[in-house]
Amino acid sequence: MKKIAVLTSGGDSPAMNAALRAITLSCGYHQLQCVGFYHGYNGLIDDQHVDMQNLNINSALQHGGTILKSARCHSMLSNEGVMQACNTLRKHDIDALIVIGGDGSLKGLQAIKQHWKRQVIGLPGTIDNDLNGTDNTIGFSTAVTTATHAIDKIRDTANAFERVFIVEVMGRHSGHIAFNVGIATGAEAIISFENFSKDQANIKVNEILKAIEKQASTHGSFLIILAENLWPGGAQALKESLNKQGQLNSAMCILGHIQRGGSPTPEDRNLATELGLASVDAILNSKDNIMIGKCSGTVVETTLNDVINTPKQLNTGWVNAHQEQLTYYLK
Repeated sequence: MKKIAVLTSGGDSPAMNAALRAITLSCGYHQLQCVGFYHGYNGLIDDQHVDMQNLNINSALQHGGTILKSARCHSMLSNEGVMQACNTLRKHDIDALIVIGGDGSLKGLQAIKQHWKRQVIGLPGTIDNDLNGTDNTIGFSTAVTTATHAIDKIRDTANAFERVFIVEVMGRHSGHIAFNVGIATGAEAIISFENFSKDQANIKVNEILKAIEKQASTHGSFLIILAENLWPGGAQALKESLNKQGQLNSAMCILGHIQRGGSPTPEDRNLATELGLASVDAILNSKDNIMIGKCSGTVVETTLNDVINTPKQLNTGWVNAHQEQLTYYLK
């Protein structure tokens, strides 16, 4: 009987539980043992394990977070930590390891593969949608939906007070959330990695102030979506620049970790379920050293090396659509 191990690593993303449920149920169907490790790679290093069949996985389907908990693991950056993780896998005679997480988690999986010669499979679990080899990552749909609902409420207040609002969204170092949310909420300005560099700060401030002035005759509010880790000094610095140079009273809201929690959307639950089932099938078919994703409606396999070393670009259509809108306000 094959023994499969699974863990969730790095930042949590909605529908990780759906993937865990699918993996556990599929293992049961195929009469495979399924062992979970708590707290990401930390739990693998410290041997904090559980029989997945003993967990109430069905009740976790509609909840965010992860029943196996998660964590960042600095020990995996050292050879000693990687070797200890491998020793735990050998101790339990694990045949295959499934890791659900983002690029850092997949790098950890790749490091394990260098010292442990059994099967490793990655699943794309991150709200940032920044992994090559899949159209959407597990949790992205929910993060965009959560941010959109929050910003719709902010727009009501912005309209009532005829104010400029800056809303900072997550995304790490990519603009997938920023542009999807910005387009969905009709934001007048989107500032992200794909259309801005830090040396353009003064130019961007002047551009936004001009757009605010032009747009004021249409309706009173002006919404700016800002990607995190981008503007020099952060959202607060942008707010201060706009207020000082434009004599405004703009407001700021950082959505933060609210985007990582909450009940996952049906799209995320279904994607996580499909990829979870596919990961067990891949193991049964002797697949190894891959991440499983979904592109153009089809489940696909991409080598871990290609996922990690090939940056995922934002669809230029989103960038162009926003630029056309901003150009309209500047006419």
